[in-house]
Amino acid sequence: MRRVVFNQKGGVGKSTIVCNLAAISASRGLRTLVIDLDPQGNASQYLLGADAKDASPNLATFFESALSYSFREPTFDSFVHSTPFENLDIVPSHPNLDALQSKLESRYKIYKLRDALKGLENYDAVYIDTPPALNFFTRSALIAVDRCLIPFDCDDFSRRALYSVLENVQEIKHDHNPELMVEGIVINQFQPRASLPQRLVDELRGENLPVLDSHLSLSVKIRESHQHARPMIYFEPRHKLAQEYLALHTELSG
Repeated sequence: MRRVVFNQKGGVGKSTIVCNLAAISASRGLRTLVIDLDPQGNASQYLLGADAKDASPNLATFFESALSYSFREPTFDSFVHSTPFENLDIVPSHPNLDALQSKLESRYKIYKLRDALKGLENYDAVYIDTPPALNFFTRSALIAVDRCLIPFDCDDFSRRALYSVLENVQEIKHDHNPELMVEGIVINQFQPRASLPQRLVDELRGENLPVLDSHLSLSVKIRESHQHARPMIYFEPRHKLAQEYLALHTELSG
């Protein structure tokens, strides 16, 4: 199973959702890999803590190798780093990804990640984090996977962006990856006592959009888990939000 979490809008919780779902997958005994395609490296910092800034080789190294001509290109698993959590590995990001983007586009390396993942056989689940933009890296991710999760944070700006995200995913499906499907819209930072979030969710469902049943609550506890570099299943497994992530993982697995 290869899954990307994607939304062109920033601040909707892509990295947090990637890392928490991946951590649950790993805790259930599945060999799990996170690929951090966002130059900001939030997923890398969440899973590696202070070690993220020195993690090498990384995704920038991988894409640099794609731009060089070599008879013996390194295999993708040579860029994988273990995390402190059993069964959970990561290919970390690096700020240099930004500078590589135009070169990769001009040489049409859009399928490089897809081809690299085809040779990766020792993982049961792959989760890909993406930058908040439809660029070379997000397109590469959408071409490389079969499932796409779209975080939605229950405001009007996010709703306007959602339709564009759905159109872009469909375009990539038709042009590059017929196996790609929108697995669901994840309601994140949900406040059940506020009227606007529930109204927006009801309206999306009324439009027959694939809104998932499992919602993720707004909680300061998630920021604490970021600070400690420990996903919720390891940080506070009995917390309401940890249980919501478990329910979301179960819903996606069903």
